[in-house]
Amino acid sequence: MPATLLTDASRRLKKAAIYAPISDDATERLKFPKASLKVAIPVRMDNGSLRVFEGYRVRYDDTRGPTKGGIRFHPNVSLDEVQSLAFWMTFKCAAVNLPFGGAKGGITLNPKELSKFELERLSRGYINAIAQFIGPDLDIPAPDVYTNAMIMGWMMDQYSIIKGKRSPAVITGKPVSMGGSLGRNTATGTGAFHVLQTMMAKANKNPEDLTVAVQGFGNAGSVIANLLFQAGYKVVAVSDSKGGIYSPKGLNIPDVQKFKKEQQEMQAVYCKDTVCSIVEHDNITNEELLTLDVDILIPAALENQITAENANSIKARYIFEVANGPVTADADAILEDKGVSLFPDILVNAGGVMVSHFEWVQNRSGLYWTLDEVNSRLRSRITEETETIWHLAQKHSHSNPKISFRTAAYIHALSRLGEALDDRGTRAYYNS
Repeated sequence: MPATLLTDASRRLKKAAIYAPISDDATERLKFPKASLKVAIPVRMDNGSLRVFEGYRVRYDDTRGPTKGGIRFHPNVSLDEVQSLAFWMTFKCAAVNLPFGGAKGGITLNPKELSKFELERLSRGYINAIAQFIGPDLDIPAPDVYTNAMIMGWMMDQYSIIKGKRSPAVITGKPVSMGGSLGRNTATGTGAFHVLQTMMAKANKNPEDLTVAVQGFGNAGSVIANLLFQAGYKVVAVSDSKGGIYSPKGLNIPDVQKFKKEQQEMQAVYCKDTVCSIVEHDNITNEELLTLDVDILIPAALENQITAENANSIKARYIFEVANGPVTADADAILEDKGVSLFPDILVNAGGVMVSHFEWVQNRSGLYWTLDEVNSRLRSRITEETETIWHLAQKHSHSNPKISFRTAAYIHALSRLGEALDDRGTRAYYNS
């Protein structure tokens, strides 16, 4: 990789800083994470052996409030990746006006190789190692790639044991029975759906006329694929880590979800009651899915999926980043030249952290909301911020150079961050 992920991510900051009214002091502060922690986590395996795993937690910036960000279990987790994700979380929280800064965490491993007992010991061991680095008013983790509500429940329970008191607000994305919020498990995909619907309405596009490909059929990708299917969009391709399926006639997403849950396989199927029949489709790779001739492409897997190497092969007219950082800065420029409209992760996938904020508020107040209340608040908040960023992009549509929707989102976030940073004092203030 020619540059670190964090360097690549920071290039977006430089573009936005040209238009955002913030001081050089604020820009300088945002170049570096506030604190980074690397830990070793010894775990006794089921066969009696001992393995030590590397874990990370990064608090990037807490100017607007305690830091917030997920924990991922993945073989590619590194300090650079976690710092980059924490950087994006900082801007994501500012873009949607949450009283949080950005953080991220992770452990380097393939979780599919561990038993459930080993995963629990690993999860609790991670909290043992970072307990002094997190807290309800300091840093609040949440689920991310290959972590889920149960893992968050183990982590919250372990933190509570260490502190000697029940502390539900330290972790979000927990099981509802342990203080989790209704709607949290579907929030990322649901929020992305509202952003997409808002922008397609701006473009005067009808769902029935649009084809969609979704890379990544996990929690977020499967949710938005299903919502799009229900809304009348033709979802022609979906994929998971093993590969994808493609049918020009469109896929029945609920049946695909049902088959994958039962068989752990991706197939185009028609299901009636408990019987699913495989229908005509092509098996494709994740790389092939990205280059399909569709109207809307939704990368919902991992970062760096669209790069300078494959950006010229992208045929979609609209890209919605449901994953974090799926498009590199170099690819951005190529896609802009091709006329592709790209909607960035710091807005599109912000539904997850929005409902994490709702969960944190509910934990601290002891008052819990209905699913309708959660979904209504999510739709209202994320649609409002989408409208604001769209208007900002329109305002600068005649700038030279013309700004992208991504840059507009970063300007919006950076303005909020800059104001909070500048209110602590700048060179101009002290020199005056």
